[in-house]
Amino acid sequence: MQLAPLASGEEDKGGGGGEGAADGEVASCKGLLSATPGPTPDPTPSHNNKVTPTPSMTLLATASTGGAGSVTHTTDIHVRETWNKKVEFLLAVIGFAVDLGNVWRFPYICYQNGGGAFLIPYCLMLVFGGLPLFYMELALGQFHRSGCLTIWRRICPALKGVGYAICLIDIYMGMYYNTIIGWAVYYLFASFRSELPWTSCGNSWNTENCVPVLNVSAQHANSTSPAQEFFTRSVLEQHLSDGLDHMGPIKLSLAVCVLAVFILVYFSLWKGVRSTGKVVWFTALMPYIVLFILLGRGVTLPGAADGIRYYLTPQWHKLYNSKVWIDAASQIFFSLGPGFGTLLALSSYNKFHNNCYRDAILTSSVNCLTSFLAGFVIFSVLGYMAHVQNKHIEDVGLEGPGLVFIVYPEAIATMSGSVFWSIIFFIMLITLGLDSTFGGLEAMITALCDEYPRVLGQHREKFVAGLLVFIYICSLPTCTYGGEYLVNLLNIYGPGISILFVVFVEAVGVCWFYGVDRFSSDIQLMIGIRPGLFWRLCWNCISPVFILAIFIFSLVGYEDLKSGDYEYPPWSITVGWILTASSLVCIPAYILYFLASTPGTLKQVI
Repeated sequence: MQLAPLASGEEDKGGGGGEGAADGEVASCKGLLSATPGPTPDPTPSHNNKVTPTPSMTLLATASTGGAGSVTHTTDIHVRETWNKKVEFLLAVIGFAVDLGNVWRFPYICYQNGGGAFLIPYCLMLVFGGLPLFYMELALGQFHRSGCLTIWRRICPALKGVGYAICLIDIYMGMYYNTIIGWAVYYLFASFRSELPWTSCGNSWNTENCVPVLNVSAQHANSTSPAQEFFTRSVLEQHLSDGLDHMGPIKLSLAVCVLAVFILVYFSLWKGVRSTGKVVWFTALMPYIVLFILLGRGVTLPGAADGIRYYLTPQWHKLYNSKVWIDAASQIFFSLGPGFGTLLALSSYNKFHNNCYRDAILTSSVNCLTSFLAGFVIFSVLGYMAHVQNKHIEDVGLEGPGLVFIVYPEAIATMSGSVFWSIIFFIMLITLGLDSTFGGLEAMITALCDEYPRVLGQHREKFVAGLLVFIYICSLPTCTYGGEYLVNLLNIYGPGISILFVVFVEAVGVCWFYGVDRFSSDIQLMIGIRPGLFWRLCWNCISPVFILAIFIFSLVGYEDLKSGDYEYPPWSITVGWILTASSLVCIPAYILYFLASTPGTLKQVI
């Protein structure tokens, strides 16, 4: 059993964990004391004189510090599953943070915003914005030992809607992110043949505009590469769709690939950290093995040095552009992933005295270094492609899915041993994606199991199965011929803007209502060291402003959604904003519910 001290020196006044929403949530935000994470067990022994612990069972105990001005701390002895090994937790956090965006977004953003000069705003945003939020969530989850719903009983009950918003955002992410992994699964199976299917133009899906990438003399204004046509006309079959107005039927092969992803996810999550801790040994480490193998191959290609030079050459004048700093802040935020509930969930299974400060520094540093490493892997190959096609690198590279599903496979097809390189590349993409989807879904699963321990927590395996079946059914429209258009829509309007506001409210709730001093005392109880002035200043001022600035600039810089030449119909943009609002409305709606259902005057409640 783990000792989980409450955040204050008084006895618990709130309710325990139970199935209700507001039962026992009568403490105000400013005067709230940490409540116990779960229901207090019935002291009456069973017929065999044993009490069977549940995942949320707690026992109250007290401890006091000696000396003058001693403070009594109420603690709860919380029976909660923990990671078998510390390294499993670290791998899970690294696996969540290091995702597909590290490969397909950071290198392009770095190059576009000044090359090596971009590392200056990137590191500054990491130190003053991203890392403090990352550290905050790891510490919160470890101290309170609960997910993104139950934890608000101990921080600020009125803001529990933040947890519901996170759960809804995680569902939206599951609806499209697993489809992208499914594309990689499709490519992986397509790679097991003597010649990669996107090497030549003699396939049934190719058009008369298809020109092999090495046939430079035959290329013209309307020419397309075999890799591009394989992705759009064989994998997605977009030409059979008219867009979101007529998306077409479900493509069975894609639906099967996505189903395979969900099955892998289920058997990784069904037993909680017992199963996840074993899987991350492969899914978190495999990408690094492949990245170093691809780097070794990439730097030996002709033109690789030119690509790396473009990647790193500083363009100092771009630092005067505010967009560069906003891009750095956005990249850090979405790369580290605070606000999705994952860091809270994963750290809640740590031992109470685990050094979460050291974990935050280590895992965030690994994440950023991985992004930097991926840049060498990508730009060495882009330099090679520019060399063989006699083009400028800017005319070769793309960001987003096009980079990993068109440009890089196109380069692989021109290499000797292309089948091998293709197989390991798409295994890397699959493992990168799986780790992130593990984290997002675990956040929701932990939150709901903690909130409803008797209904869901004791039947985790069935609950996880039902949840994944529901999300898979919801994701089937992304497996239609026009599914990519829906994937883009969900990506922008599902988590894109709403998660920024959610994290801002979370930071305000923790730092201003719960209080930085109280939070710092919690950390001192866990690791024996009180956070210094730098961390307290970041939590009080810099981090909330950091998030608010990204949120405001995201709204100001909003542009109508496009996918290549396809313009989204107005009704789809309206649907997108409804998706965004659906998660955001959880926060004010729960505040109103809390105020209406909590006894006392408005001043007492607030």
